[in-house]
Amino acid sequence: MDNQPFGKTETKRVVCAGCSITRGQVSVDYVEMLRRRFSDRPIAFANAGVNYDVAFNLRNRLNEVIAQNPDVVTVLIGTNDANSTLSPKNSRLLCFLKKLPVTPSPDWYRENLNVIVKELKERTSAHVALLSLPVIGEDVDSAANRRTGEYSTIISDVAKAHGVTYLPLNEHMKAYLQSHNKPSRFPYRPGLYQSSTASMQHFMLRRNLDAISAKRGLQLTIDNIHLNSKGAGMVADLIESFINDTSGLDYQAR
Repeated sequence: MDNQPFGKTETKRVVCAGCSITRGQVSVDYVEMLRRRFSDRPIAFANAGVNYDVAFNLRNRLNEVIAQNPDVVTVLIGTNDANSTLSPKNSRLLCFLKKLPVTPSPDWYRENLNVIVKELKERTSAHVALLSLPVIGEDVDSAANRRTGEYSTIISDVAKAHGVTYLPLNEHMKAYLQSHNKPSRFPYRPGLYQSSTASMQHFMLRRNLDAISAKRGLQLTIDNIHLNSKGAGMVADLIESFINDTSGLDYQAR
């Protein structure tokens, strides 16, 4: 079915699919940012983020996304896929938590992402956008961020193959970190320690996520994976522009 431009009065539905970065419990909620930005427009946002999900998990719950009859679907998935390849500890932990049938790999990620986009194209009339991965850690030249670049290339390839939009989040974040050139004093480490201590501070001690990020000297993240307001704002900026381009309606950001 051909994609149609947004109407000016009918309420349209945007579904944002992804992992914990989309879910917005231990990451600043970019979906809520989008709701606020479009509060004067007939656009409803649905959050389809699930903590710890890899592309395989999103593929398996895609019926829930399709059932919402979306006009727009944005997909931000792959951080857990990429992170799991950075150490045996990460891989074992993710396989245990999500009961994965195979050990995550770039090829398996590509396979699952292809199916996700194919299903969305065939079973909905939605405009689809794939976001490249956020940074993992804030050292642009690290092995972790070389890996996010590799996975983002896969995302770009899949977007081109299916004729959907690619939103360059990875590129924007790396450019920001390079331009600000602030050495990280809280480097990325495999495992759950960095994210679990951030979660404890937030949920048990009621500390603001941005305050946790600032205390650690981080610029875009809270724990080298989940996003602070600056990082989440970059996601929201890209999706906002995509929606405006898709809708054909003029909109000035507040």
